[in-house]
Amino acid sequence: MITIISSTNREGSATLKLAQYYKKRLAEKGQDARVFSLEELPATLIATDLYGKRSEAFKPIQEMITATQKFIFIIPEYNGSFPGILKTFIDACAWPDSFYEKKAALVGVSSGKYGNIRGVDHFTGVCNYMHLHVLPLKLHIPSISKEFDADGNLFNADTIKYTEEQIEKFVKY
Repeated sequence: MITIISSTNREGSATLKLAQYYKKRLAEKGQDARVFSLEELPATLIATDLYGKRSEAFKPIQEMITATQKFIFIIPEYNGSFPGILKTFIDACAWPDSFYEKKAALVGVSSGKYGNIRGVDHFTGVCNYMHLHVLPLKLHIPSISKEFDADGNLFNADTIKYTEEQIEKFVKY
């Protein structure tokens, strides 16, 4: 099972739209994948699920993460890095069951022109610390709001080319 993490809790985000696109493309390649948006985290996450605590609301999320062997993180740029909610989510997950010795692909997105290069680099360091093996092909998609057609599909030829290459490599990874 592949879990695609929409790494923001912002409602109506392009990050979630791209996560859904990845799920669709993976399904077309016969891969079982699900999207988990950080919008789905319990509102009480900080008070109830950090520092060894576990809430009833987080238990099914933890079970899903533990069962996942491959992750795709779609990571928007927040202040030159990745969203704090992503780090909080990672910190709330059980160690080492959640990510240790599993695999990940990283996709940075931004409304600006760099596609969250720094944020993906910062998150790569977190992945390395957790022994989460990152696919070397990391994507950076700038001007993300200009990448989708009315049906939520990518239409820029270069973006399609590189997302397809990453998906193909990740399936084999």
